[in-house]
Amino acid sequence: MAVIAFIGLGNMGSGMAVNLVKAGHSVRGFDLNKDVVNAFAAKGGKPAASVLEAVTGADAVVTMLPAAKHVRSVYEGDEGIIAQVKPDCVLMDCSTIDVDSARAVGEAAAKAGVKFVDAPVSGGVAAAEGGTLTFMVGGPEAAFEAAKPYLEKMGKAVIHAGDAGAGQAAKICNNMLLAIHMIGTCEAFVLAEKLGLDLQKFFDISSKASGQSWSMTSYCPVPGPVPAAPSNRDYKPGFAAPLMLKDLRLAMEAAGSVGAKLPLGAHSEALYTAFTEGDGADKDFSGIIRMIADGRAR
Repeated sequence: MAVIAFIGLGNMGSGMAVNLVKAGHSVRGFDLNKDVVNAFAAKGGKPAASVLEAVTGADAVVTMLPAAKHVRSVYEGDEGIIAQVKPDCVLMDCSTIDVDSARAVGEAAAKAGVKFVDAPVSGGVAAAEGGTLTFMVGGPEAAFEAAKPYLEKMGKAVIHAGDAGAGQAAKICNNMLLAIHMIGTCEAFVLAEKLGLDLQKFFDISSKASGQSWSMTSYCPVPGPVPAAPSNRDYKPGFAAPLMLKDLRLAMEAAGSVGAKLPLGAHSEALYTAFTEGDGADKDFSGIIRMIADGRAR
């Protein structure tokens, strides 16, 4: 049994941390929100009053935080995680942040002789709770091998993408593609309905034809065909639209830094900006179909 510090017990982190508890580890959880810490404790976790209390003597640290500024603030500096953990501790940041920030934290860890990987996830809240996430991992081979046994307790696939920052690069490319797929899927359903097609029939056809995608078969944006999809719960988030917008902005920033021209990615960012600034701030990203159906998408 390992001692694991888990920093960030939000919608994603809470489920991930509980799966580590279920795997038999002693997991110390910390979050600024005391309610989620208490909820974690009720499921077998050990509450920590601070980041320092959580990481002291830990064999592994997992972080799931909102943005790069939070990641860098908890890892770097004299009071940061890198400076506080024991030398054989392995650090895993599962947040989605920009590539340069992930590389900077990785370099700081390497300089200190501590193993660190950036390991963003794909799969949403349901996968975090079910232990079926996909981890895209960046970092040295030795760090990846040290992190893998822990990540495997939280996911169905743990893939080494390359050196430091590669996990973040894979994540933002993947989620840009997901956004494009979802918008296309929504447009197809809107057009199908206007042409008089039964939407279940259209799903039955397209899900087995060349238009098939994860957005259709696992996360269908219209109610009915996929019972577990947020479309059947008034688009209550599994993956909130503002989080998709965050990932798209990271992708566009990365594209600008390397001179990549991505017209569909840029238009997807514009559409999700309009959606979240309208009535989509508290909706799942698949809820953008309402904006498209209403003719508000431009």
